[in-house]
Amino acid sequence: MYDIIKKEFIKTINQRGFEKEEVVVRATPLSPQEAIGDPEDKDYPLVIGKERLMQAEFKSSLGQAFTDMYGNFSGRLCDIVEMDLTNNFRRAIFTSSLNAVMRYLGLADKTVHCRNNEPRECSRELVKYIERNYDHPKIAFIGFQPRMVDALSGNFELRVTDLDRDNIGKVKFGVTINSPEKTKENLSWCDIALVTGTTVVNNTFNQFSTSKPVIFYGITISGVAKLLGLKHFCYCGH
Repeated sequence: MYDIIKKEFIKTINQRGFEKEEVVVRATPLSPQEAIGDPEDKDYPLVIGKERLMQAEFKSSLGQAFTDMYGNFSGRLCDIVEMDLTNNFRRAIFTSSLNAVMRYLGLADKTVHCRNNEPRECSRELVKYIERNYDHPKIAFIGFQPRMVDALSGNFELRVTDLDRDNIGKVKFGVTINSPEKTKENLSWCDIALVTGTTVVNNTFNQFSTSKPVIFYGITISGVAKLLGLKHFCYCGH
């Protein structure tokens, strides 16, 4: 799948003659204030410190990607598309840069994280979106996003898996958070899957090729979703 993403991205930048353009990736951790503002709720991974945002800038357009590996990088687009995507750091550089370029070209929006209490608004809108498009489905939710799980658990039958060991086995909003080993079982059980876009960075993206509807959520996958024609929900991203 990464080969397909690279191929589509290369085609996009070559058509515009951007191969030699510089992309500056700011990969030092954005503070919680920079990343998400000052939300009332303090249980977001960004606030707790489990994840950080990588931010790429291309001709003043910004693209972000969640990652648990971060550092500084500056280079040309041709360097980025030729990079071996062997770890989360490299995949975050690639993904945030892709988002920034797609944003600059007007081919993608929602490439910058929402702020303050917008995650609550986003979660309310997600419930409406699912009811409008899928009625009352059983949902496999991949990647614990507290506001979304809170909103969905009160309206749908929900199973949740997450990579964070501190969440696994805990009951959150009436739902037990399971380990990733339950993902395959949950995908067989569900009517639809809601999958964090961070899967494109943490190398779990490929397992969500299924005949059932898959909706990726969040900013990280905004550009990839446009390139590959994936269903994508990100109501309050900027």
